Amino acid sequence: MDKNIKILIVDDFATMRKVIRNILKQIGFENIVEAEDGVAALKLLKSQKIDFIIADWNMPNMTGLELLKAVRADQDLAKTPFLMVTAEALQENVVAAVKAGVSNYIVKPFTAEVLNEKITKILGG
Repeated sequence: MDKNIKILIVDDFATMRKVIRNILKQIGFENIVEAEDGVAALKLLKSQKIDFIIADWNMPNMTGLELLKAVRADQDLAKTPFLMVTAEALQENVVAAVKAGVSNYIVKPFTAEVLNEKITKILGG
């Protein structure tokens, strides 16, 4: 698994972005960028090469699901691995995310082990 990939963390809570960033650093990822919502994330995705997206579901301006759909609809971004993070484990949310092409799904709160396991599973390493 390539630890030099560029990972985008999308969450409206700065604290949550910091928690995810710290976990990623613990497991060896250093190349990390952040966005506070889906709108800012899309701008970043169009301006630089992002290899992996970790996005919260509930955000103002553009939700994680809307971001996922926008990424999957964009020919240049469609293949980007996308890990959805949410506080809600509602079955219909999981189904909606899967239908939209999410790579995997993680429910808050989560441990470094769980995040590492999901990333490893997605990247096949």
